[in-house]
Amino acid sequence: MNKIKSKKEKRYQVILTTVMVLIMLITVYPVWYSLINSLNSAQDISKNGFAMLLPGEFSLDSWKSVLKNPEIFRAFGITLSRTVIVTILQTLFTAMFAYGFSRENLTGKKFYTAIGFLSMYLNGGVIAYFILFSALHIYNTYWVYIIPCLFGGFYNVIIFNTNYKAIPDSLFESAKIDGASEYTVFFRIVIPLSKPVISALGIFTAVGTWNDYSQTLYYTKSSEIQTLSYYMLSITKSSASAAQLGETMSAGASSVLTTMSNSAANYKTIELACMVLSALPLIIIYPFAQKFFEKGVMVGSVKG
Repeated sequence: MNKIKSKKEKRYQVILTTVMVLIMLITVYPVWYSLINSLNSAQDISKNGFAMLLPGEFSLDSWKSVLKNPEIFRAFGITLSRTVIVTILQTLFTAMFAYGFSRENLTGKKFYTAIGFLSMYLNGGVIAYFILFSALHIYNTYWVYIIPCLFGGFYNVIIFNTNYKAIPDSLFESAKIDGASEYTVFFRIVIPLSKPVISALGIFTAVGTWNDYSQTLYYTKSSEIQTLSYYMLSITKSSASAAQLGETMSAGASSVLTTMSNSAANYKTIELACMVLSALPLIIIYPFAQKFFEKGVMVGSVKG
């Protein structure tokens, strides 16, 4: 019987390992594909197509173009500062709101709950936000990236609330007996015991903020405050336009067609280099936050 179990376990481990390796390869390959083609020459791509495993003709031209472009570094700096500020403030303010919301003696809790759930399903839309941001004089300013994102939404409140309920009430009662204020309880007891969920939601907030381009698209018009994601979108449009223009050229204009094809391929390699550059901070940070992230996403999932 033990031998049968042992064989079944080994077979299960082999299948599980194979599946996990396949998932890992599927997850990692897009990053690898972007990297090798950003290191490929535009001429080789226009002639032989995109590389699948290794660059056909190694070239650093796309990376030189990226690293020499001041607009990319400005967009990178705006995105980085926005991500850091929004992640810290949104996580802090949402955690504070959720702590107050988790107290049983909160007046009007049912009303706030109804409003919170309503906000999860109804949205004012782009026009309403445009009117609001214009009235607040934050349209086409850096603050349009910060002020609307100070609260993480009611979904995050629910997650925080689940975590707070796992904290023993005796800790709060002991702190109150010792004369601790609500701020002292929150910062000295609640925050240290909530590091896993704070890290998990912080990572989600950082990734979402880093990759967001909709606020730049809808609520700004100046190139001085565009984010990296929006800049990448502009490069993608330029690449598509160059490719489309090359395809519409007549067959007789072979030299012009070749030039347009190389131009489209060059835009594409620059686009891929920007993609790799924008993904690097998240790839670097995630391993350090993984421990807290794994604990945080499991909050409330196991009862016992």
